[in-house]
Amino acid sequence: MAKNGNDAEIDEGLYSRQLYVLGHEAMKRMQNAKVLISGMRGLGVEIAKNVILGGVKSVAVHDQGLAEWRDLSSQFYLREADLGKNRAEVSQPRLAELNSYVPVVAYTGTLTNDYLTQFEVVVLTNSPLEEQLQVGEYCHSKGVKLVIADTRGLFGQLFCDFGDDMVVFDINGEQPLSAMISMITKVGPSARSATRHGFESGDFVTFTEVLGMTELNACTPVEIKVLGTICDTTGFSEYERGGIVSQVKMPKKISFVSDSLSISRQLHVGYQAIHAYQKKHSSLPKPWCRVSADADEIVALAKEVNSSLTGSAKVEELDEPLIKKLAFVAAGDLAPINAFIGGLAAQEVMKACTGKFMPIMQWLYFDALECLAEEEGVLLSEEECAPRNSRYDGQIAVFGTKLQDELAKQRYFLVGAGAIGCELMKNFAMMGLASKGGEVIVTDMDTIEKSNLNRQFLFRPCDVTKMKSETAAAAVKLMNPSFNITGHQNRVGPDTERVYDDDFFESLHGVANALDNVDARMYMDRRCVYYRKPLLESGTLGTKGNVQVVIPFLTESYSSSQDPPEKSIPICTLKNFPNAIEHTLQWARDEFEGLFKQPSENAMQYLTDPKFMERTLKLPGAQPLEVLEAVYKTLVTDCPHSWVECVTWARSHWQCQYSNNIRQLLHNFPPEQVRPASGAPFWSGPKRCPHGLEFSTDNELHMDYVMAGANLYAQTYGMPGSTDRAALAKILQEINIPVFTPRSGVKIHVSDTEMHSAHGSVGEAFLQTDDDSNFHMDFIVAASNLRAENYDIPPADRHKSKLIAGKIIPAIATTTGSVVGLVCLELIKIVQGHTKRRFVSRSVVHHTGWTNGTLTSFLAPALMQYYEIDWTLWDRFEVKGIQPNGEEMTLRQFIDYFKVLSPRLTTSLSCFVLRCVTLPLCVQNEHKLEITMLSQGVSMLYSFFMPAAKLRERLELP
Repeated sequence: MAKNGNDAEIDEGLYSRQLYVLGHEAMKRMQNAKVLISGMRGLGVEIAKNVILGGVKSVAVHDQGLAEWRDLSSQFYLREADLGKNRAEVSQPRLAELNSYVPVVAYTGTLTNDYLTQFEVVVLTNSPLEEQLQVGEYCHSKGVKLVIADTRGLFGQLFCDFGDDMVVFDINGEQPLSAMISMITKVGPSARSATRHGFESGDFVTFTEVLGMTELNACTPVEIKVLGTICDTTGFSEYERGGIVSQVKMPKKISFVSDSLSISRQLHVGYQAIHAYQKKHSSLPKPWCRVSADADEIVALAKEVNSSLTGSAKVEELDEPLIKKLAFVAAGDLAPINAFIGGLAAQEVMKACTGKFMPIMQWLYFDALECLAEEEGVLLSEEECAPRNSRYDGQIAVFGTKLQDELAKQRYFLVGAGAIGCELMKNFAMMGLASKGGEVIVTDMDTIEKSNLNRQFLFRPCDVTKMKSETAAAAVKLMNPSFNITGHQNRVGPDTERVYDDDFFESLHGVANALDNVDARMYMDRRCVYYRKPLLESGTLGTKGNVQVVIPFLTESYSSSQDPPEKSIPICTLKNFPNAIEHTLQWARDEFEGLFKQPSENAMQYLTDPKFMERTLKLPGAQPLEVLEAVYKTLVTDCPHSWVECVTWARSHWQCQYSNNIRQLLHNFPPEQVRPASGAPFWSGPKRCPHGLEFSTDNELHMDYVMAGANLYAQTYGMPGSTDRAALAKILQEINIPVFTPRSGVKIHVSDTEMHSAHGSVGEAFLQTDDDSNFHMDFIVAASNLRAENYDIPPADRHKSKLIAGKIIPAIATTTGSVVGLVCLELIKIVQGHTKRRFVSRSVVHHTGWTNGTLTSFLAPALMQYYEIDWTLWDRFEVKGIQPNGEEMTLRQFIDYFKVLSPRLTTSLSCFVLRCVTLPLCVQNEHKLEITMLSQGVSMLYSFFMPAAKLRERLELP
């Protein structure tokens, strides 16, 4: 637990993933913020859910309206039994369950000025324009930050006003950059590292460890121009060598306009026309209102609004078809649009509370009109989209009943029930997917952990240790009892292909991935390509997210393009020349593996697997004698028999790593060493000259290392440990450490009998970064920071060490909600059978400012050729393996079939499937097809070089 300035605690076990996005200081500021969210329809409850999960001080939910049928299209905390009840009062207890640290109250009165004053942030949804202007003016005058969010069918609107003196402490949330300095002139320094340094003009930097021109080491942060000067250094001392330039995040003051309606956007005019219509008629225009002429009235109102505007705010030429489409769908209420805009709005609330990330300045409009029918001029009728007193009325208002019926019959495979999986299930249920005749099968083999509760909103504290898939399926069924969902606990992969077999995949309409690793994503991608099923792929990384849609024959597959491989750290840097905390943390991870995992793993295999040494001999570069010696040390010479021996081992290892090894390195490469070729100092540039450490029981870091190492060593051998630091210090004072001498190798010859008769129980240790009770992170943090001290590298606290060493993916609920909203919009296109390449290929959300977001068309699959025929990864030959007489085709008949098969012929019955890419082809006859090799899995059935006798036998087999 960490305390903020208000003496409240940050529960790092709950907020761990979010803390890696916001940081402790921003989280503390957010925990002091009271937030009001007005409007508890679908959009309001999305914002409230995300803000409560985020961990503000308190949330008040406000609504004076009563639940009605169309609310159920996206308001996941309303039930049919709640119809006619106040939306805020019904939602309050269900929202309060999300986070025990955030009190949630319901308010059903009028938004008076006195009431608004108590909040740091006010959010208005489903609010008339007059109320927006009135509340906005008052909030601006009192320094209360305001967010206005609204959705109308396929359209979304967002507005921010954070006052005249909003301070942004970190505009992008990225880790500060640093680089080694290669040269400093009397004009200005230049920074260069082994890779591109990444600095941009306008960044502020400071300098450390500069030799010679030491004036820079004490300078205040200075603004830089890349490939230009930084500051006037003509009066400084002469530069000698070395130095590090580091980026400094400088606060930025920004101002907002309270009545910022001067924006030249068609949708801005359209939204004001909708407000005018609603004020005049006390209702929204009827869905697809062509006969009733509501759309024409909206256009007329838009013209009036536009004519009242002046200057750049006025639209030169009104887009009447666009305004009419807004009128057609304005009565709609879509879960995916609310999820997307709700995620963005909640992130703006967090920006207002924390000063982290650049806010939206000041309007954002979004539409997803590509979800409508592809054919130009095809319009729905009022009758088809009229209300039916159905929970799907809000969606029917936009897409009609035909799409609703198709959604109800869908059968989808959802892989993963984590953060993205929970959001997908919620949206699927609200949309009516698999609600009548269809089914969603969700699989996840993980159990619920405390850290999941911060963003996997279907889970509660009492669910910890339960299976994710079953718990999520039960929770989402409460939101829509008609939702047909089945939970599995299987890992997808070759081991479960007997469960998820041909029949299973053939029965699916599509697959949605909600996975957290690339290998599983690529496996599911291969399965979807093989079975020609659409795949909805998405992921998040802190405030960033992406969506990719894979459609048979239209798009490339997920595996067709991959991210560049993760940069690895050179071995020489890890072993001898670290210069950054990332290097020491990776070294500490390797230490953990080498001390507590690999030796015990090898010893266990040696004792239990008779073929262990046989397999070891077959490994590339095998050195069996070294393996045997290591096993002997684990089982015999290094096997402890008491806690004191465990402490002695840890203290000796400390001496070896942080004193003796460093002195050995300096013996080989003294501080004054020069490079023979250039005469330049050896310890310069990225090579930092180390120094050995002297152990002290008064040094907390030294004690942390020995305590963690000794306990881990004891755990490895099944022995009890201890956390008594006073007793540990007493033991350490009695341990005699030999004086350092240069090391020499000693060969040990051992026998099998001696090792098999060794005493002690050996267990395996696997690095667990989330469990603070197992000494794993204690050891990693201490080992890394001690090595950092050796090399004068600034240390990392436990939080940062966990992020880097644990390779933890930062995560926040707002990004997940927005990304899944986009995924479900793509699902709507798939179900409608869109084919005109208007799918999103890689849709990117970036919550640090929507200007960084991109929506791109998908990439078509790569074309390949054999002879004159084009083909892609989706193409293959399909052969009906059963002949008309019911007999199975023989190998000879199969080969003859290809000799006469037209290259463009396919059949609908896929009993025998061959991928084009696996068929070497050559000229045979007019069809130019000849099978030269035929295999199934790893078994070769036929090849042209097969012996004649064997070939004759094979050809007559089925």
